[in-house]
Amino acid sequence: MTTRLAIFDCDGTLVDSQANICMAMEHAFEEAGLVPPSRHATRRIVGLSLVEAMRQLLPDAEDALHVDLAERYKQAFFTLRGNGLVDEPLYDGIAGVLSELDEKGWLLGVATGKSDRGLARCLDHHGIKGLFVSLQTADRHPSKPHPSMVYEALADAGVDAGQAVVIGDTVYDIHMGRAAGCRTIGVGWGYHPLSELGEAGADHLVETMEELRLALEDGA
Repeated sequence: MTTRLAIFDCDGTLVDSQANICMAMEHAFEEAGLVPPSRHATRRIVGLSLVEAMRQLLPDAEDALHVDLAERYKQAFFTLRGNGLVDEPLYDGIAGVLSELDEKGWLLGVATGKSDRGLARCLDHHGIKGLFVSLQTADRHPSKPHPSMVYEALADAGVDAGQAVVIGDTVYDIHMGRAAGCRTIGVGWGYHPLSELGEAGADHLVETMEELRLALEDGA
């Protein structure tokens, strides 16, 4: 049987973390004496590495400020977690999809803008870390949509791009997957609308877990 690899984004695809991200962003900007971005603006940059996210939010600012805000964000998120305020629930049904893919012989990976520590805590909390053969984060790669994370996941799994699919909720995920030569699936329960994922070139657009199951099998 041909080995197949499914590479999932995390925030907005596996887990709903927007409340945490928005709170941490607001704290970071306030600590720097700046007016925080709107929550809509913050949701738009979910998936990017932190410095690139700050660059998108404040395109006219100096690089030093982008780096400073990224560090402030990390500290804010750490404080929120220490106060028990971080909640990253799995989307309903996604755990079942992952288990079914694993049972069918798929290999699973993650490509995320989270840090190594943040991703490990998230997956450990939900008891699903052991399902993944490759965990790629912003700590070791350029920001999405650069395909570096996908290339490394392909290498870890020992498959080529033709046997892999990238699943995500943002245009950054779709552009990343396409740049690596993979099939792509855009999900409608995250932070960018399906219309934008379609314009980005997603091969499939899904709104439910059942549609995701069907899309994963299509062309597999």
